[in-house]
Amino acid sequence: MARSRARRLGLGLVAVVVLVGLVLAAVWGLQRQLIYFPDASDVPPAGEVLPGARDVALHTSDGLALGAWYLPADAASDTGMAVLMAPGNGGNRAGRTGLARLLADRGFSVLVMDYRGYGGNPGSPSEEGLAADADAAVQALATLGHPLDRTIYFGESLGTGVVAALQQRHRPAGVVLRSPFTELADVGRHHYPWLPVRTLLRDRFPVLDPLAASDVPVAVVYGDRDGVVPTELSARVADGVGSLAERVVLWGADHNDAVMFGPRVADAVVRLAREVG
Repeated sequence: MARSRARRLGLGLVAVVVLVGLVLAAVWGLQRQLIYFPDASDVPPAGEVLPGARDVALHTSDGLALGAWYLPADAASDTGMAVLMAPGNGGNRAGRTGLARLLADRGFSVLVMDYRGYGGNPGSPSEEGLAADADAAVQALATLGHPLDRTIYFGESLGTGVVAALQQRHRPAGVVLRSPFTELADVGRHHYPWLPVRTLLRDRFPVLDPLAASDVPVAVVYGDRDGVVPTELSARVADGVGSLAERVVLWGADHNDAVMFGPRVADAVVRLAREVG
């Protein structure tokens, strides 16, 4: 009888190991579906949703042509500076029109990019792919007459990882981080504490380390009720960047509240531009 119990216990342990292995394999294979939530539907022409804007194409090093919108600055308030908007992991550029208009009204020319797989664009998102997309956006801004030393990178959530890496390859005048995390694995550990996220994760998106080693001026904006990116992660980024220009805490604000896309965020870009300009 003891031998029979031992055998059943052994079989049970094997079943558990197999089950855990299957779960981990599924997470490994499907992890990008847990990171990226693109709205892949086509977007309307730029001028229909952003009067004065026009459609531009971003040509990536791996051969993709990605749609983006370019909105020139309001002529009466033109600062001669541009903002490259790197969005978060959800939706598409149609959801960023309000902030783009606020920035243009404040004198910035704005390039609203969409990553591969978003907004009718070809391809599938990955960390390497989004890096190539951001490089193509910088190249497009240069073609439009905006040099790096007159450009501010604006990263939203996942986009903070995109611009943190981008500033290492193409140094801008400054960087604004909205709802940043230290690195993507730390967000994953918060939401999936039962998984070995750091071991499984293929797309890392470090934010703190690249910016801690950089002297590019950085403004950090975050809400204190963020249910997506824990507030303490954004605070750690602000504490640790190499050249903090400003920390803006939006009290009572969650990750996707209207205030996170509103005038207070646009005004943080204005203040950084004045400091670096």
